[in-house]
Amino acid sequence: MPDSAPEPRLRLAVVPVTPLEQNCAVIFDEVTHRGAVTDPGGDVATIRRAIGDLGVTVERILLTHGHFDHAGGAADLKVLLEREYGRPVPIEGPHRDDSFLLERIPESGARWGVPGLKAVASDRWLDDGDRVEVGDIAFEVIHCPGHSPGSVVFFQREARFAIVGDVLFAGSIGRTDLPRGNHADLIASITDKLLPLGDDVGFLPGHGPTSTFGAERASNPFLVED
Repeated sequence: MPDSAPEPRLRLAVVPVTPLEQNCAVIFDEVTHRGAVTDPGGDVATIRRAIGDLGVTVERILLTHGHFDHAGGAADLKVLLEREYGRPVPIEGPHRDDSFLLERIPESGARWGVPGLKAVASDRWLDDGDRVEVGDIAFEVIHCPGHSPGSVVFFQREARFAIVGDVLFAGSIGRTDLPRGNHADLIASITDKLLPLGDDVGFLPGHGPTSTFGAERASNPFLVED
């Protein structure tokens, strides 16, 4: 009999932030406790407490896209962690097509009643097919434009899990009425890039509960054909 596949080492804790209850997450390798923070949209002190409670050493900050509720706390978190660790904590992502959104974070946050957020300078723009490391765990980068032009998804193939930002939700999809959103592009990103990864793939969206690609293929009203 062949040996069974090793237990996935990926662990995740969701930290809701901003009045929009955005799903920031601390993701980490349970063996090394090295990890990353995804989409720190704000409430940096809350995120830092979660990192400490989990005993995680953050190696990078990952952004799925440039909207303020996903990236508005990234600059402050970077400064805080670099001061604490005495080493760089790079911001990686999203795709460079969202650079205009990262630059406008202070203005867009203020319009939504979340003042004091800072613009973000990404240390590494991500392209389709890139990889990012969380401890010793590799995530594949999938460029999924539509909700924003530079949205990316982080997919961990062995764990059958993805962090999708606002591309896809349980029972819904991302808005496309925001600057440079495109409904046709978003549907193509979901149907051509995400659903083919497999019905068993679970995902964390930017807001709301987790789901699987299979559940959304079967029942999401934006994806089910009449």
